[in-house]
Amino acid sequence: MEQKTRVLERGTLFQGAVTHEDFEGHRGTIKAGDVQWMTAGRGIVHSEMPAGPGTSKGLQLWVNLSSGNKMIEPGYQEIQSKDIACTTADGVTVRVIAGNSMGVRSQVCTRTPTMYLDFTVRPRAAVRQPVCASWNAFAYVLEGEGVFGSEKGAPVGPHHLLLLGPGDGVEVWNKSDKPLRFLLIGGEPIGEPVAQLGPFVMNTEEEIDMTVNDFEGYVNGFEKARHWKSQAMMALGVE
Repeated sequence: MEQKTRVLERGTLFQGAVTHEDFEGHRGTIKAGDVQWMTAGRGIVHSEMPAGPGTSKGLQLWVNLSSGNKMIEPGYQEIQSKDIACTTADGVTVRVIAGNSMGVRSQVCTRTPTMYLDFTVRPRAAVRQPVCASWNAFAYVLEGEGVFGSEKGAPVGPHHLLLLGPGDGVEVWNKSDKPLRFLLIGGEPIGEPVAQLGPFVMNTEEEIDMTVNDFEGYVNGFEKARHWKSQAMMALGVE
């Protein structure tokens, strides 16, 4: 799968393995628990291919860049699972992929202020996580069931997403007999218009047209795309 991007994205892998490569020379294989954070900036062409048999499962989050950062040089950060900031207290474990929680801070550098927390809450435990009142945020349940927002609320199960209202945080209770795992993701709104076409994200339709022209003409950030080929795709006989 080749992607042409002018935006910021990141991915977390939960199962399997994926090989990543791009025209800037970044190449590697992320495995279960690893994190890939790519800043596409002015543009990058990359591929992501399964690294072996079986099913790969992960989540990819696309975070918009402000107009002042959209044309920066591309960047890439890859963090192995063992190096992700993590702490445990009172029956709660948090892996801090971006931002900070429970006294630990992620090593990932983000251009847009972002929170990306991976919580595991043991049975009968609870967690309260502050979130900036001005931020947009949501929770996504991966495993188990949790009660969000009010201790008297109904439990929410896997693959449900909860949009959080304005406030200063969220409270979550695990009243079941199995561990609860959920992601808490939030970010500071940029407050700019958004125009999007496929993997290209800019502020106006005119800028999108210019971006497509840049890609097709191999200019303004896409010069290396003219001759670059994905080794993984070439190995599969895909041009």
